[in-house]
Amino acid sequence: MANHKSAIKRIRANAAKRLRNRYQAKTTRNAIKILRSSESKSEASELLKKVTSMLDRLAKKNVIHKNKAANNKSKLTKFVNTLK
Repeated sequence: MANHKSAIKRIRANAAKRLRNRYQAKTTRNAIKILRSSESKSEASELLKKVTSMLDRLAKKNVIHKNKAANNKSKLTKFVNTLK
């Protein structure tokens, strides 16, 4: 157990940040699934803008690695470009 006030506060802060990070990551994964299941190009291109923004935000905050974000954006862009 933590013995210092600052350590106790740090534990609380880390727990709050962890919850927020997990929520944002899960929301992004769900958005990617919705994007992958879309069949119209116009709908998918609108979703792609939102998902790209979400991935960039996660990478900026080090929730996911920047290369993972780049790989996901690349794959999703290729997917959207193949739609008719």
